Amino acid sequence: MKKYISIPVYLIVLGLVFGLGFFIGESNQPSIEKINSLSNKEPGQEIKADFSLFWDAWRLIEQKYVNRSDLDNQKMIYGAISGLLSSLDDPYSVFMEPEDSKKFIDDIKGSFEGIGAEIGIRQGILTVITPLEGNPAKKAGLRAGDKVLKVDDTITSDLTIDEAVSLIRGERGTSVTLLIARDELDETKEIEIIRDVIQVPIINWELKENDIAYIQFYHFTESSATQFRKTVGDVLQSNPNGIVLDLRNNPGGYLEVAIDVASWFLPKRELVVIEDYGNGDQIEHLSKGYEALENTPTIVLINQGSASASEILAGALRDIKGIQIVGKKSFGKGSVQQLEKLRGDSSIKITVAKWLTPSGVCIADEGIMPDVEIEVTEEDIQEMRDPQLEKALEMLKE
Repeated sequence: MKKYISIPVYLIVLGLVFGLGFFIGESNQPSIEKINSLSNKEPGQEIKADFSLFWDAWRLIEQKYVNRSDLDNQKMIYGAISGLLSSLDDPYSVFMEPEDSKKFIDDIKGSFEGIGAEIGIRQGILTVITPLEGNPAKKAGLRAGDKVLKVDDTITSDLTIDEAVSLIRGERGTSVTLLIARDELDETKEIEIIRDVIQVPIINWELKENDIAYIQFYHFTESSATQFRKTVGDVLQSNPNGIVLDLRNNPGGYLEVAIDVASWFLPKRELVVIEDYGNGDQIEHLSKGYEALENTPTIVLINQGSASASEILAGALRDIKGIQIVGKKSFGKGSVQQLEKLRGDSSIKITVAKWLTPSGVCIADEGIMPDVEIEVTEEDIQEMRDPQLEKALEMLKE
């Protein structure tokens, strides 16, 4: 089974309801989203809840509702389960009816069309985590941190993430208009995006001034570990004086890839991340100790679009190696979801664990704070300046 992080998060592509943060089916590697079930109750412990209240309400609806002849008992059950999940106040724990469940599974296995962005809930507001490089959302001007107030004519304040994704995604060539609020703007702004086939970039690198290797890491996909290994080989051939590892707008992906990448910088069996189930049970994930980059001076870049696996990697490199982080506070997506199939092909996606950095910081609650906070202003973007990268290069030069 494969361990896979969702990155708070939701990649809006054809069928990708939970972005790169969820794994369905069987594989030879565990998924972050696929974990043994848990229970906070001791065997035989009484559940203090009056279930008769539910049946009283059910009977009242059947007896009194004006259109009771049109009642659909199955839809009532689905609605009750949805309400049960919504009471958790966790945007990542949701109930999916059979049609949505099938669409979710089909989508995550298929090719992707949509706008190419990942969204999540931050402080109760639908928020852009990451517009993917080279895709429609990015080209249209959507940015990490944008608050999505409306999707076409639908206000988003009462939508779940799944409902928002369903509205935003669509077939290639069709359009969707998002009303967004941005801290740098005095008023809201409408952005029209033409959906397309989504291309997911992974890694690019180049040699900067003073022989600094600049590695842009876009996603922790299945092939990212192999690609990073190849990149390390190429980088080492250039005999760099340092490395800037750019995890900005990286929404995450597979846990195993985060551990694999961290292993190039860390000694063997160093702690990379802790999987905390909230009942005293924890699993520690350790470095494989490739160590090829262990002695290479490194700076990590993050921003509000850095989530889940990228937060795990950044936190581990700082906690274990003292590697400094430059940029803005990360998104804070550090929870683990498990998919459970129910009767009638419906399913529940429920949060079962959280991620802690080696120093014990809960990523889901805190995010990752940079050591050096640098703002990228509207003027910087217009002038095509990157003060965060410039600061990282300056620190390595010094």
